[in-house]
Amino acid sequence: MSYELHFSTRARKYIKKLNKNTQGRIIRGLESLAENPYPSGTRKIMGRKEKLFRMRVGDHRILYEIYEDIKTILIVNIDKRSRVYK
Repeated sequence: MSYELHFSTRARKYIKKLNKNTQGRIIRGLESLAENPYPSGTRKIMGRKEKLFRMRVGDHRILYEIYEDIKTILIVNIDKRSRVYK
């Protein structure tokens, strides 16, 4: 069973301003995340919320929270590595 994806306003705005090629890569990453919220290479963010994870897509990072009880993934932020953790 796949998970439902929800986006923060910040994540939605960032995706819209990317070029089409990068948008496609991010969207493919998000689609795979909906099928498997714990893909290889995913890391739990230490020192933050207990449910916060990160996924790498090229130079970009996707920060997300998993809510197992309602099968939902909240995409908190998407940005380049240098800015995403601030």
